Amino acid sequence: EQLIWVDKAVVSTQSTGSFNMDGLNGMKNPFMDLPQGDKIQAYYIWIDGSGQNLRGKTRTLDKVPTDVSELPEWNFDGSSTGQSTGENSDVYIRPVAIFKDPFRRGDNILVMCETYAPDDTPHPTNKRASCNKNMEACKDQHPWFGIEQEYTLFDHTGKNPYCWPANGFPGPQGPYYCGVGADRVKGRKIVEAHYRACLYAGVKIAGSNGEVMPSQWEYQVGPCEGIEMGDHLWVSRYILCRVAEEFDAVVSFDPKPIPGDWNGAGCHTNISTLAMRQDGGMEHIIKAIEAIGKKHKEHIESYDPTGGADNKRRLTGLHETASIEKFNYGVAHRGASIRIPRQVAADGHGYFEDRRPSSNADPYSITNRIIKTICSLEE
Repeated sequence: EQLIWVDKAVVSTQSTGSFNMDGLNGMKNPFMDLPQGDKIQAYYIWIDGSGQNLRGKTRTLDKVPTDVSELPEWNFDGSSTGQSTGENSDVYIRPVAIFKDPFRRGDNILVMCETYAPDDTPHPTNKRASCNKNMEACKDQHPWFGIEQEYTLFDHTGKNPYCWPANGFPGPQGPYYCGVGADRVKGRKIVEAHYRACLYAGVKIAGSNGEVMPSQWEYQVGPCEGIEMGDHLWVSRYILCRVAEEFDAVVSFDPKPIPGDWNGAGCHTNISTLAMRQDGGMEHIIKAIEAIGKKHKEHIESYDPTGGADNKRRLTGLHETASIEKFNYGVAHRGASIRIPRQVAADGHGYFEDRRPSSNADPYSITNRIIKTICSLEE
């Protein structure tokens, strides 16, 4: 690793030996403290045709909105995002949730959006619309979700894990999980910045920790009721990727970013309904788990954006995963498809954890598939 002195700032080239500057040499942008009058900037965010990447663009608003319904619809060129539906490449984006903008701050906002086709029907890549419909259908059951988002940090090339040796590998897994110390922890500054930015934005981030593989991390979002689970997780992902930009790093949500004897990355999903959280809830937990087990294939297909192909590299039965080929569950069993926490088993009520969703899964697809199964909402 080399250190380069530029205008009194020390910039690290990390393990790549190259220097990637943004034109400000790592210094604070001197224009960002200029007053913006009575205008605000709204950054519209949407999911592109890959089903796993985010896009966004900014528009000026004349006043601070008090409700998402006050925000104007907009559009973008779907031919540049893998979302064109024909000769008419315009795709509409419809605001669905507002968050404070931790980058521009002030009254500026982040806006999560749904995509719609030219005929005003949900775009084929819009998984939120059907999820919201099913959440509304079972809202009397008050479904709560909490998602554990794992990810891996890479250098600015997106090819080399963050701060890994240039010509080799770090020591074997073991000391890195929830580790402390420069020899065990890589990327904590990014993690802390992301956590604080989520709190500022209003994302329901619940915690974070270092993971089993070096430069791999996890944060948790929830509990969220119904559709807000997907909204909050997607915005948390945007904030994470945007924070990483500031550190010249790349976030990977690939479920098996490094082949071999290294842990993959998941999106473990915790679920409960009101009946599960009350006395006697274990009966409802077991009933829901067994219903999910009968639709293992359908769930696997919804648990990554490639219909299970990505997850097949991760769900091998090794590295704290179940095999993708079979369904099982158990108490405190991290090698099972679904885990019932030991405390839940002792209390007789609470929640359960589906450990199969991949780190790059769409949370709208995950939660929609779960709700369709446990609330018997099959079309």
